[in-house]
Amino acid sequence: MKKGFVLLLAMGLMITGYGSSFASTDTSAPEETVEETENSSDTLVIYFSRTGEQYVVGEIEKGNTAIVAEMIAEQTGAELFEVLPADDHYPMTYDALTDVAKQEQRDKARPACSGELPDLDSFSTIFIGAPVWWGDWPMIMYTVFENNDFSGKTLIPFSTHEGSGLSGFDKKLQSACPDAEVLKGLAVRGSDAQNEQEKVRGSVGSWLAEIGF
Repeated sequence: MKKGFVLLLAMGLMITGYGSSFASTDTSAPEETVEETENSSDTLVIYFSRTGEQYVVGEIEKGNTAIVAEMIAEQTGAELFEVLPADDHYPMTYDALTDVAKQEQRDKARPACSGELPDLDSFSTIFIGAPVWWGDWPMIMYTVFENNDFSGKTLIPFSTHEGSGLSGFDKKLQSACPDAEVLKGLAVRGSDAQNEQEKVRGSVGSWLAEIGF
């Protein structure tokens, strides 16, 4: 009896040991899944946008470029970063804002930004957007281009406008960031961004597919 009891006890311990081993193996898979889903996007959307009185659309509470930037982020899984002026002296009325934009161009101004961009080492592809101000990027965007290292990045410009299209944003971006690759940009009318959002969402999707997203 004693020998039989000892044998049964030994077999029980062996079975328990195997059970622990299998349980440990089964729990490893969920841990790997969690690590994979926690990886952050390597795509960033940087944008500058304004509210207040805008050409054609009137008084707006969300900027035209902000709307397009959010659509790009939604469709690519990119992170969003809004460029904000350290000293927000920009007028809320369209005519006054146009005068300020022209003066900044004449002065080749480089308005200071509030805060710093995210660590660009974490991103390989960066969408960069702004409203067209007097045929050019707003001068604050040149502050961004000149004070950050975009070398080796893929840069993709987008603009909001009311007739001037992309306005050479791609060529000007390539000139400002010569060591980056600049892809085909997208131009969206501000009035469409405000009033035809499903149409714009479709245009954004088609453009993204065209450039490989």
